[in-house]
Amino acid sequence: MDISINMTNIREVLAANIKKYRHDRGWSQAVLAEKSGTSTKYIGLLEAKAKYPSSEMVHKLASALGIDPTELFYREIKPSSALMNAKISAFEDVGDNLSKHLSEYITKKIKKLNQEIGD
Repeated sequence: MDISINMTNIREVLAANIKKYRHDRGWSQAVLAEKSGTSTKYIGLLEAKAKYPSSEMVHKLASALGIDPTELFYREIKPSSALMNAKISAFEDVGDNLSKHLSEYITKKIKKLNQEIGD
């Protein structure tokens, strides 16, 4: 197997993941650079696949992003636990709201039926 193909794939995955995790947090390249102790230009080069970070820099980036360093190399990004918790909370809110409205609707229908039967 050609090593250059593997390196290309790794760079593509790494670049996409850095950008994705950065966007998930609403950060600019400058914010990630500051939090990871590097330059905005370097973050741009990583995301453009023009540079490949040292293992130390991978750890700094992951730490800044609040993720395990290995997550930067997953082909499919696993949502962070904070992001998952936020999504679960949003679904719970929708569910609670739906349950409340459904309960109110059923209660009104039962009252209406009882009034009709009582008449």
